[in-house]
Amino acid sequence: MGGASASKSERFEVCVVGGGATGWAAALICAAAGRETAILAPPADFPLGRTAALFAGAVELLDWLGAMAELRPAAARLEAMRLIDDTGRLLRAPEVTFYASEIGLDAFGYNIVNRRLVESLSGLAQKEPKITHLEEPAAELAFGEDEARLTTRSGARIAAELVVGADGSRSLVRERAGIGMRRTRMAQSALVTTLSTDFEHRFISTEFHKAHGPFTLVPMPGSHVSLVWVERPVEATRLCQVPEEEFAEAAEEAAHSLLGPMRLTAPRVSYPLSVGLADRFAAARAVLIGEAAHVFPPIGAQGLNLGLRDVEALKDLLASRRGALGPDVAEEFHRLRQADIRSRTLAVDLLNRSLLTGMLPVQALRAIALSAAGGFAPFRRFLMHQGLAKTFREI
Repeated sequence: MGGASASKSERFEVCVVGGGATGWAAALICAAAGRETAILAPPADFPLGRTAALFAGAVELLDWLGAMAELRPAAARLEAMRLIDDTGRLLRAPEVTFYASEIGLDAFGYNIVNRRLVESLSGLAQKEPKITHLEEPAAELAFGEDEARLTTRSGARIAAELVVGADGSRSLVRERAGIGMRRTRMAQSALVTTLSTDFEHRFISTEFHKAHGPFTLVPMPGSHVSLVWVERPVEATRLCQVPEEEFAEAAEEAAHSLLGPMRLTAPRVSYPLSVGLADRFAAARAVLIGEAAHVFPPIGAQGLNLGLRDVEALKDLLASRRGALGPDVAEEFHRLRQADIRSRTLAVDLLNRSLLTGMLPVQALRAIALSAAGGFAPFRRFLMHQGLAKTFREI
């Protein structure tokens, strides 16, 4: 990619550690800013059918990178988002549906298959002469006064002025930069798969708020939906193991037959949930993006969207810089990302915990908030703007 693999002790202006959508997008952003960029990204293996719901700001970034022209035909529009309180508790909120047309949009965004998203971004990077790709992970990283020094698993050595950590929740970049992460394991697991349905989804994403977490059906092309079902770990494991017909019936029951009978179209995969937040989002000559900086439960589709806003912040920062990239760049990145990441993490965590608690005051507050969202137009528009958090411009 971009010529070949790096030779011993090759020097770059930026080294991105980790692939995935955020890593490849960051590499493309750095190259677009005229920076010689290396990316250490082993081949990725995505569960079949795993998708990402990307909102308007992320879509604009992908448009700017040139990826959406290829992705749109295989993606599904998200024209409306429906929230249904299905907790069965004494105090329940009314059903609320948000329509993109209320804020002048054709769609809130698109639901895109993860594999296609990463393949599109990596394909663009292959054509970029300023990007050098090494298909292996970083094994070691040290920060000096004038540069960061990386060693790959095969022993290749790379020097860079700035390191972008896109290497996930167990980030080597974060650890070597001396940044801690506060992480809480949730008593929940997320089961993900895809289903075909008898009734049309009408491009409406539906999130049932249940007693143990959300049950979310997100539109896919045709009569298909992606499912994210948050449950107690033992129940998620059981649901992964029951026969396909029994699972499809359980999913239809959980959806109150909203989309009619369902059939599995992809393997079921479950994984434990946690919430994580780095103490800082940059230090020394390193900046953290995506799950290296923040880990979310799958509520409101905020995780990858927030990671792509990290990339957008890096884009703005590099556009304003000329010459060498020093520790001041990392410090400025940390300042730029503080408010957005911390407020978003707190909001998603509180919403998730509000589903799990049996405390009547919390149930009442949640019901009041969603009632206001359903009936008070300015508050509805405010929530939609906040949920989208467009990165290139305000709606």
